[in-house]
Amino acid sequence: MSVTIKDVARYCEVSTATVSRVINNDPRISEKTKEKVMKGIKELNYRINGVARSLKTNRTRTIGFICPEIPNDFFMSIAKGVEDELKKYGYSVIICNSNENTEEEKERIKLLCEKCVDGIIIIPATDEGRHFKYLKDANMPVVLVDRLVEDFQSDAVLVDNINGSYCAVEYLINKGYNRIGFIGGDVKLTSAKERFEGYTRALNDYCIPLEKDIIKFGDFHIKGGFDLMKEMMQQDNPPPLVFISNYFMHVGAVKYLIENKYKLDKEVLIASFDDMELSSIFGFSVLRVRQPMMEIGSKAAQLLLSRIDGDKTAYPRIVRLKTELITEW
Repeated sequence: MSVTIKDVARYCEVSTATVSRVINNDPRISEKTKEKVMKGIKELNYRINGVARSLKTNRTRTIGFICPEIPNDFFMSIAKGVEDELKKYGYSVIICNSNENTEEEKERIKLLCEKCVDGIIIIPATDEGRHFKYLKDANMPVVLVDRLVEDFQSDAVLVDNINGSYCAVEYLINKGYNRIGFIGGDVKLTSAKERFEGYTRALNDYCIPLEKDIIKFGDFHIKGGFDLMKEMMQQDNPPPLVFISNYFMHVGAVKYLIENKYKLDKEVLIASFDDMELSSIFGFSVLRVRQPMMEIGSKAAQLLLSRIDGDKTAYPRIVRLKTELITEW
């Protein structure tokens, strides 16, 4: 016969209400009582009935997290920040992959709503947001991360992409570079558009003309970085330094340079947006813009929890986090 909450209460010599409050992380419970009850739960091997609890509280204490690519280190670092923050409040996370496809994203949204999650954090697949109306109709709390979308207003957590790029390019100009190439992603995406804007603002402020031949756009993937760096370097007059607007394009660009035996510090240098674990060992890199990935996830979780708990502040609340320049000079 399975152990019940009454058995735990009797064993710990407390009320069933106290056991319930401990299970639900009620802040009114003292640490001493919490330790006593948790010890009893463990010793009796009591299994919390999540379904029964959700029926009683109208909450499942689960959050959905949808991202464009699960294998992407950047997205998973944000997911870890989300999970670490939610764990403090007894929430679990269901992670879904949209495969950078709006139809799949729509299906994942419906799935999470059917699973009765308490809220959803989304890194949008594209700038298209019409299918997010489903969330509004379902009265689902939502926080967007890294990117905004059209036709849908929501709380969001972004970094200051414009100033991050601006400061990086300004630093390079002050180091004596007046020809700085640019490799970026799809400018329909918030992050790609804003990083290019920071690049162009810096050049304009220092009266450096934009050269269309050394500005390339593709996607945020390794192959895109490889192909665009190849285009850049096969020109008659390639730039001595290239600013690349994300980590994976940075990887692809370095892959091209290494495979084609370009000389470090002699022919081309790289500056990039993103500073991941392996960024510093790629070579060619003299400057990187670091994003606070864990903080992005943590802040997104905090915004979502506040909505779940009844915060009625007008939409949207947009949080912009600062970036940091990491330089080898």
